[in-house]
Amino acid sequence: MAKQVYLLLLSLVLIVACSSENSEGETSIDEQPVPTNLYFPPANAPDWATVSASQLDWNTGEEDALRSFLDDNGTKAFMILKNGRIVLEWYFDEHTQNTSWYWASAGKTLTAFTVGIAQEQGFLDIDNPTSDYLGEAWTAIPANKEALITVKHQLTMTSGLNEGEFECYDPSCLTYVSDAGTRWAYHNGPYTLLQQVVANATEEDWQAYFNAQLRDKVGMDGFWFNTDPNNIFFSTARSMARFGILNLNNGVWDGETILGDVTYRTAMKNSSQSLNPAYGYLWWLNGKDTFMAPGVLQSQNGNLVPNAPADLYAGLGKNDQKLYIVPSSGLVIVRMGEDSGADLLGPSSFDNDLWGRISAYISDLNP
Repeated sequence: MAKQVYLLLLSLVLIVACSSENSEGETSIDEQPVPTNLYFPPANAPDWATVSASQLDWNTGEEDALRSFLDDNGTKAFMILKNGRIVLEWYFDEHTQNTSWYWASAGKTLTAFTVGIAQEQGFLDIDNPTSDYLGEAWTAIPANKEALITVKHQLTMTSGLNEGEFECYDPSCLTYVSDAGTRWAYHNGPYTLLQQVVANATEEDWQAYFNAQLRDKVGMDGFWFNTDPNNIFFSTARSMARFGILNLNNGVWDGETILGDVTYRTAMKNSSQSLNPAYGYLWWLNGKDTFMAPGVLQSQNGNLVPNAPADLYAGLGKNDQKLYIVPSSGLVIVRMGEDSGADLLGPSSFDNDLWGRISAYISDLNP
C-alpha cells in the first residue's frame, strides 16, 4: 500500500513538473518564429497556412480602422498575404471565400502573363506585327500604318489607335490617331484583341489555352465571361491571391516554372515605354517620376500611389478591383468589391487612401 501511495505521489510530482515546464518553456503562437520561405497553398483544398499580425509585429491597433474603411467603401473581399501565408482574410455583405467576383481590368495582367507563355512556347513574337496573327485590315487605318502596330504595342497601350470608342474592337472603331509607339492612351479594344492573337497563334480556344497553361497549374478557379465586347475574368479572392503569389515568385509555382522567360517577365513588370513609365505590359507600376491615367493624356508628376512602397506593381480594374504585389516585403494584397466612389477604370484615389490605412497597419513596409 505504501508503495502504491509513493508511486501515486511521484506521478503527481512529474505531472506538475511537466506542466510547469510547459507553461514556462512553450511559446505562444504569437511568439513563434515567423517563417520566411514562400508558401504555396495546395490545389483543390481549403487549407491555407496563416501567420498572425502579432507574430509579424504589425500594428494590430490599426486593424479595426482598416476593416471599417474597407466596409465603408463597398468592399466584398480583402486579403493580405505575407510570403504566401494569409494574415487577413475578410469578407463583407454575404460574400465568402467561395464567391466569384469580376476582376475587370485587373484581369489584363492574366492576359499579359498568358501572352508571355505563348511567346515562350514559340507560338508568337510580341515584336511581330499584330496583322501576322489577326490578318490584314483588322483596323480601319491604312495598311502601311497598320503594319507598324505590333503585339507589344497592344501590351503597352501604344497602338496609336483612337480610344474614343473605348471598348469596341471592330475594325470600323479602330481608327488612326498617330503612328504606333508615339502615343500612350488606355484603350480596351486593342487589348481585348490580344486574346484572339493568342488563340490564332496557338490554334486553340483562348479559355482552354489559359486554363491549361496558367489557371489549372496554380490551382486557381475562375472563368472568362464574354459581355460583348468585353471578356472579363471572374474568380474567388483566393484565386487572385494565388496569381499574386505566382508573380511574387517570378513565374514559378512550387517548383514548376509557368513562365520562365526572364526577359519578358522583367519587361512586363517594368516601364515598357517612356511615354508612361508607370505602365509595364498591362501592369501598373509605382515608384516612377511620372504617370498617366486612363482617359488622361497628360503626364502627372509623382508616384502612382504615394502611400505605397516604391516597388509595388499592380493589376487595377474598374470599380476598384485591386491586386497589389510588393516584392520587397513579400506582400500580396487583394481587394474585390463595388466602386469606392472614385469611378475610374484603373488607378484611383482609393488606392492611395487604402494604402494609407495599410501602411499604418503594416509596420515593416520598406519605403
